[in-house]
Amino acid sequence: MIYHVNKENFERAVLKSPVPVLVDFFATWCGPCRMQAQILERYEKLHGEDEVRLVKIDCDEEQELAGQYRVETIPTLLVFRDGELTERVSGVRRENELDRLLGL
Repeated sequence: MIYHVNKENFERAVLKSPVPVLVDFFATWCGPCRMQAQILERYEKLHGEDEVRLVKIDCDEEQELAGQYRVETIPTLLVFRDGELTERVSGVRRENELDRLLGL
């Protein structure tokens, strides 16, 4: 399942997750973000929720979170492990690159 997260549930969904979390900062009007969304949908089918949690955050709706994590370009992908930010990349990333980022 791909979770849509906002500032109210960010801590629970991301920082307190028992598994690594891949956060996709996106905007609905962004073409590359739509490409990344399709890749994440395929990626979701390859990995269960016991391996990784996939989270999407709309930058237009959650400007405070985007600012807090210094998201300047989209899509931007962040990886959190045990509540800590461990990886950051911008631009569209394929499934094998996501595996590398997440250590899967």
